[in-house]
Amino acid sequence: MKNNKAIFKRALALAVPMMIQNGITNAVGLVDNIMVGKLGTEAITAVSIAGQLIFVFNLGIFGGLSGPGIFGAQYYGQKNTEGFRSTVRIKHLIGLAVLAVGLGVFLLGGEQLIGLYLKGESADIDPVLTMRLAKQYLNTMLWGLPPFVITQIYASSLRETGDSLRPMVAGVASVIIDIAFNWLLIYGNLGFPRLEVRGAAVATVMARFAEMLIVVVWAFASRKKHEFLIGLYKTLLVPKTTAKNMLKKTLPIFANEFLWAGGIAALTQCYSKRGLDIVAGLNISNALCNLLNVVFIALGNAVGILVGQTLGAKHYKEAKTEAFKLMWFTGAVSALLTVILVAISGAFPNLYDTSESVRLTATNFIIITALFFPVQGFLNALYFTLRSGGKTLVTFLFDSVFTWAVSVPTALLLCNLTALPIFAVYAIVQTLDLIKVCVGYALIKKGVWISNIV
Repeated sequence: MKNNKAIFKRALALAVPMMIQNGITNAVGLVDNIMVGKLGTEAITAVSIAGQLIFVFNLGIFGGLSGPGIFGAQYYGQKNTEGFRSTVRIKHLIGLAVLAVGLGVFLLGGEQLIGLYLKGESADIDPVLTMRLAKQYLNTMLWGLPPFVITQIYASSLRETGDSLRPMVAGVASVIIDIAFNWLLIYGNLGFPRLEVRGAAVATVMARFAEMLIVVVWAFASRKKHEFLIGLYKTLLVPKTTAKNMLKKTLPIFANEFLWAGGIAALTQCYSKRGLDIVAGLNISNALCNLLNVVFIALGNAVGILVGQTLGAKHYKEAKTEAFKLMWFTGAVSALLTVILVAISGAFPNLYDTSESVRLTATNFIIITALFFPVQGFLNALYFTLRSGGKTLVTFLFDSVFTWAVSVPTALLLCNLTALPIFAVYAIVQTLDLIKVCVGYALIKKGVWISNIV
């Protein structure tokens, strides 16, 4: 029992700052949602659609940086500073490449992507106005992508050394800035221009730049502690063998995160065929649920880092024991979140200035999502455990391939060929994740993921 408490404390010490930072990041989205929600249903729907597209980009960055991150955690556990420095350098190159592609896609095809979500009918929502507002929001948000990429490079690298405090503080500052300028720019308070939906995007961009400056400046101010920063920019070149090994692990993770995010966007598009009010309801539900799911996402990251460090130190039996303890711990914590979400599911949608139909839709989505939180928490820990040993191809098959091969076709068929209520369709798609839990648990138990890759 004493050993259990020790590993749980280590996980929480690493995860809590990440929870706070990621919670703050999602709180920025929640604040945008609630404040924009006062502008009407078209505004809510527009921000939801544009946000779904930005989400795909964000997950692409996360996936691209996660591959080198596996090496980073193990290099740090091995006390190999030069190896760790190489992981940070290759993160810069990957981040720049994903940023260039993302900007190109949004600038050239943003309108067409938004149009995919406006196929459904609704008596209460104007699709022309929704398109105009979504384009305004998306085009402004593009200015925030470069600072977001830089922040993620530094924040992820600091976390791999066990330092998640600096990214957390930067996140706190960013949400304060976002809330303040949302209030000023959305509604035109204190003499500021009333920019409405565009104002929400401008405030978020300002918050992204502030977050980047705090993380980068503070990290370099403490470079004696973080030795990998000394001489980091003497070159961005990485030894050929090292780069090759990292890219081997990175490409499946990048493909996985990108395709998984694309799969989630495709699922939303499937649901939207039942009406635009479904998009608005899902947006309200996701705004709240995403604020709480940072708990099990942060715990999953902590599992990956802690188990990765133990693998790097070649303590394989200990790594397996820790992985099982942390998986069950994450599932138990997620069950507590279910209770919280269900308790506030009816009250939260009332914060939005929208129709009663959209509010009821949002409440039902919140309850269904909440009931599957323990499954998602356990699954998240399984995923990061498999990835900590470098089994990125397995996680690619386990995650995004499953989404596109099973979840999306199921949603597509049920939405188009049956008269099932949308909530039944949504619940069935969520239930499919139990298959992944069973397969993942079997793989963890067999120990196929246990390896030292550095």
